[in-house]
Amino acid sequence: MDMLMDREVIRNEALLLLTYLTREAEEIQKIVVFEGAFEKIFSIIKEEGGSEGGVVVQDSLELLNNLLHNNASNQILLRETMGFDPLLSILKLRGSTYSFTQQKTIILLSALETINLLMVGGPEADPGKYANMLTNKTTLVQKKILDHLLMLSVESQWAPVAVRCMALRCIGDLIAGHPKNIDVLASKVLGDEPQVEPAMNSILRILLRSSSMQEFVAADYVFKNFCEKNADGQTMLASTLIPQPHSMTHDPLEEDVNMSFGSMLLRGLTVSEKDGDLETCCRAASVLSHILKDNIQCKERVLRIELEAPMPSIGASEPLMHRMVKYMVLASSMKSKDGISSTSGNLYVQPIILKLLVTWLAECPSAVHCFLDSRPHLTYLLELVSNSSATVCIRGLAACLLGECVIYNKSIDNGKDAFTVVDTIGQKLGLTSYFMKFDEMQKSFLFTSAKSAQPRKPLTRSTAASMAEIEDVDERNLSDQKDLDHPILSAIFDAQFVNLVKSLEADIRESVVEVYSHPKSKVAVVPAELEQRSGESDGEYIKRLKAFVEKQCSEIQDLLSRNALLAEDLAKTGGGGYSQPEQRASGALDRVQVETLRRDLQEASQRLEMLKAEKANIESEASMYQNLAGKMESDLKSLSDAYNSLEQANFHLEKEVRAMKSGEPSTFSDVEAIRAEAREEAQKESEAELNDLLVCLGQEQSKVDKLSARLLELGEDVDKLLECIGDESGLPEDVDEEED
Repeated sequence: MDMLMDREVIRNEALLLLTYLTREAEEIQKIVVFEGAFEKIFSIIKEEGGSEGGVVVQDSLELLNNLLHNNASNQILLRETMGFDPLLSILKLRGSTYSFTQQKTIILLSALETINLLMVGGPEADPGKYANMLTNKTTLVQKKILDHLLMLSVESQWAPVAVRCMALRCIGDLIAGHPKNIDVLASKVLGDEPQVEPAMNSILRILLRSSSMQEFVAADYVFKNFCEKNADGQTMLASTLIPQPHSMTHDPLEEDVNMSFGSMLLRGLTVSEKDGDLETCCRAASVLSHILKDNIQCKERVLRIELEAPMPSIGASEPLMHRMVKYMVLASSMKSKDGISSTSGNLYVQPIILKLLVTWLAECPSAVHCFLDSRPHLTYLLELVSNSSATVCIRGLAACLLGECVIYNKSIDNGKDAFTVVDTIGQKLGLTSYFMKFDEMQKSFLFTSAKSAQPRKPLTRSTAASMAEIEDVDERNLSDQKDLDHPILSAIFDAQFVNLVKSLEADIRESVVEVYSHPKSKVAVVPAELEQRSGESDGEYIKRLKAFVEKQCSEIQDLLSRNALLAEDLAKTGGGGYSQPEQRASGALDRVQVETLRRDLQEASQRLEMLKAEKANIESEASMYQNLAGKMESDLKSLSDAYNSLEQANFHLEKEVRAMKSGEPSTFSDVEAIRAEAREEAQKESEAELNDLLVCLGQEQSKVDKLSARLLELGEDVDKLLECIGDESGLPEDVDEEED
């Protein structure tokens, strides 16, 4: 650490050594930080020229990133001591703004990586991670970081693609789960008067026009995080979706500066039917899916959008949803001259439009009704599901869209209800083949890789050069890989969409079983044998009809129960297929084995409960015996103490006996003296008690004499009264005498 302030050669070597030492060693990171690493790092960066500097600035930023990576305490220390101003100064474009060397690109990427680490907050296990992350995001926005990021990603189109993409991702991370930062971004305007426009419009233009697929994905990430759990923001964007006259949609692209967000998005959705324009359409469809996600009001609002026909002579207007389905059909049918761009483009155009439709129809019966208003839509989906040339992802999403037409179908119209859809699936595809599409999709790389987000690799000297030169996927290499999904879909199909499809799959299987378990309503069949025969009386006719109806009811119930069991088996086994008798037998055997295992499991559970109860009883008995043992131990201790005291008393008595036997009279004479003294004291006490009794008797006798005299004056016979009193109290006196 002291060497960082030494001569340049020594300083640079010390910087490299610290970079290696701090990569995974948390204790060394703490030591380095408490030795003033932040101040020294930013001092070196400033001395070397910031973003215009050389490899020393890159090494300094790599050391800084090592210290901040998954380390909340170091992030808090940086925020509360130096603040984020020195870091943000690196992002300021100065000098030759339009000149971006490879070294400058790497330095800007390293600084943006630092911003990203601050927005992660800390390790997953840290309970204070979320609070630290929110504080970092709030502080960064207060320091006007959005201005620097928008300059790098939107306003400075001379910046390399890697820098623009990284800056857009930082904007997306900055607003993720932070309502206040979302509001700040929504209120941002770019440009100079009078040519100013909202930042969201500028980001949308980049998304629609960029020649780089990576830049499209980064811009799409901004809209995803802007709309995530932000119903007000979704409604605000959806409210601007106002169709423009058909003539305006063919104006030069430069004219869209004055358009609203919604008008620009609709223009991207409804461009002419060229191959390149279909790519623009699918990009706009991805943004629209974010606006509609989990928002019924926005779904209903966009359903009401009517678009003019491409040519007035063709006919009336059509809903936006129907136009999206039309473009999805075109994406699979168009052929380019060389046969390359159209095929590779189809690998992501169709899946992205399918994602929009799956999101749109989810929990929206009105959208399902609008989709089924055009009969060819259902026919095309069935063909797409069974199309062997389509990718696993396309077939699976088409099957999911078909399932949504069942579970969210509230229509009672004949030909559009859920029973019709299920019946059509059964006739055209078969439930076995239909359910297999879900299993194939869930096992595809696209869905298994999207379940857990991969952490970003740290930017080091070895990886910096490759990061600085992002190259888009070579679509020529995909032309012969028709069964693989486009790599760009891994970024578009995030974990949330994958979970949505998984939950839909479970609901679809259950709903198909439910539909198969009930007959189609309003079906009336009158066989010829129900006519009354000639010469048949009314009573016989009624009896025959009653028997026929009972027979039909029993057959119907039997068919329904068998139908429901078959559908349930198909749903549970994922379309494993029961085309052969051996397979049906094996299916029945499997059910028997499952039932046996279920019974065994139930018995094992009961035994486990009994063992638990016995264990509880044994533990209670053990506790009782333990308490009893403690009590007995205390009693034994008391007995031991009493025994010791008796031993001591016995010892003293034996000592006295030995003394008496040896002829020592002193002790015996003392005992006699004590006895004589005790007798004298007892005699004195008895004499005192006798005197007290005599006094009491004298007092009582005087009272008797006074009472006798008074009774004589009153003329009573005193002797007679005394005899009566003596007779009444004689028995108690005798008892008292006996007790005495």
